Formats: sequence, structure tokens, C-alpha cells
Amino acid sequence: MAPAYKLTYFDGRGLGETSRFLMKYGGIDFEDCRIKREDWPQMKPKFPFGQLPTLEHNGKIVNQSQAISRYLAKQVKLAGNDDWENLEIDAIVDTINDLRLKVSAYFYEKDEAKKQTILENVNKEVLPFYLKRFEEIVKKNKGHFALGRLTWADFYWATVSTGLDMVTKVDTIANYPELKAVRDKVNSLPAIKKWIEQRPKTDF
Repeated sequence: MAPAYKLTYFDGRGLGETSRFLMKYGGIDFEDCRIKREDWPQMKPKFPFGQLPTLEHNGKIVNQSQAISRYLAKQVKLAGNDDWENLEIDAIVDTINDLRLKVSAYFYEKDEAKKQTILENVNKEVLPFYLKRFEEIVKKNKGHFALGRLTWADFYWATVSTGLDMVTKVDTIANYPELKAVRDKVNSLPAIKKWIEQRPKTDF
């Protein structure tokens, strides 16, 4: 019998990994469909808004990585218990995503001089601004990003934060023990640890 869910993304971790983590954590069986970059241009028109990842379930397909993760978090009990708790989680996830977007601009810039300008700004301004505040938030939340307990915000950080190192070429959170502990905590969960050991080895 085919899995009830199908997650389609590029052959990498990227924006699809949070959803993979959530499904592995919750024991949700899913088809992990991976598209090669070279095949994407001809396949792109077939997908909603030409975007990945997508999640398919019961003949329906949706895009938008954070919306997918938010849905899956509810399925595996890693969301809030009421609207306000969900707002707190969403607010921190969106802020982590703000950081991700500022840093990922480096990858999309083609001009080498401009790339270096972005990198300098990331190291001197962007990372210190966000990471200091995130560190304080986690400390106040008993080692978590929201609600003082494990939520999908922690999963989002665990998967997104590794991308920071790809730009800086160093351990970006080496001097932020609270942030490192969150990532380690998520990665050491039995189902996640097993997935990390077994998942395809990719560059991103």
C-alpha cells in the first residue's frame, strides 16, 4: 500500500527537511520524492506556482514549506494548544525565516563583488543581531524556541541553522550554546537521529 503522503522536493535537505523531520518524528509514512536540479525546468510548470516543496495527500497537493510544516506539526502534536500558542510559534518561525532569507541572498547573487558585500554584512550585522536575540529567547524558554517545550519551531531551527554554516564556512553558532543545544536536542531524538544516519547524503 502506497504511503498516504508524498513530499516532493529537490535532492537535498533545504526547505523540505523540516517536513521530513516532522513526519519521521511522528511516524508518518511518506514517499520522499526527490527531483534532480537538471530535471526541474521541464517539471516546474506541473507544480503549483512552480514551487517546491509540495505535499500530496488524498489527491490534493499544496505548496509552501512553512504551511506544510505547520500542518504536519499539528498532526504530530508539536504545535500549540491554542491560537495564542500557535501565534508564538509562528512568530519565531517567521523570524528564523527572516534570518534565512537574509543569509540565503548570498547564494542567489551572481556578482562576486556583491556576494562578498552580502557575506560581510551577514557576518558583521545580520548574524550578531539575530543570534544574540535567539539565544536569549531560548534561555527564557527553558531550552526551546517557544512555550518552554518542544515544538516545530525547534525543528525548523535544527534544519535551517545548518544552512548558515554553508555561507559562513564556519560553525556559526559555536558561541551560542543555547542555540547549539536546541539543534543537538532535536537531532538526538531517536527517530531524527535514525533519519539523519539513513537519509541520502547531499550537498545542501
